[in-house]
Amino acid sequence: MTAETTHRAGADRSGAAIDVQDLHKYFGDNEVLKGIDFHVGNGQVVCVIGPSGSGKSTLLRCVNMLETPTSGKIFVEGEEITDPDADVDKLRARIGMVFQQFNLFPHMTVLRNLTIAQEKVKGRKKDEAVEIARATLAKVGLSEKESAYPAHLSGGQSQRAAIARALSMSPDMMLFDEPTSALDPELVGDVLAVMKDLAAEGMTMMVVTHEMGFAREVGDNLVFMDGGVIVEEGDPRVVLADPQHERTQLFLSKVL
Repeated sequence: MTAETTHRAGADRSGAAIDVQDLHKYFGDNEVLKGIDFHVGNGQVVCVIGPSGSGKSTLLRCVNMLETPTSGKIFVEGEEITDPDADVDKLRARIGMVFQQFNLFPHMTVLRNLTIAQEKVKGRKKDEAVEIARATLAKVGLSEKESAYPAHLSGGQSQRAAIARALSMSPDMMLFDEPTSALDPELVGDVLAVMKDLAAEGMTMMVVTHEMGFAREVGDNLVFMDGGVIVEEGDPRVVLADPQHERTQLFLSKVL
């Protein structure tokens, strides 16, 4: 743990949207997360970067309990989601998740992809679900695609539809797991533009990404992970311009 990380671990975390405390995760004998400690303030955008296998996606999946931590605690808006007695589904409903792959139902139209969870999970009436779905499709620039099936969308359109689906559930925060990594380069900009708009509206976001320009422009905090630990974190513009740790310097020398 760096001095910077230690300092942040002792910082004021009251009101944090996500608070991760001494998080460990093993897969068999392999320790993938080795005492992760950080938080995401309400309304903040925190970008997580690092080489493949550093534990970034595992950390993200632990936050909403898609992966069960081996030890440590995670609080979502002050409530411990890792508590054995926690109502995980209720807490998870506050968290929107967007994956590398779009995970749209191929046999449903875009509109139905956005309404089904609203009806099944949120208990919304069909008319209300449709109204919300159309509003979120407009937000991501896909109003004209509501009757299309996923097979007829480009990768960028599919990912924007996946973001709209998550937003339709009215989450308090959004988790993004390398949302542009599966896209052709010319399609990345449209997805990042939607994410920038969300950030501008004050959405709390935790973003695992390799898009350094996005991290520099939009991020409030940058976390560099390697080998299952947070090596360095701080203001993205400062870390990217003048990384202090040798491992951060080496990684950034290869990607910038």
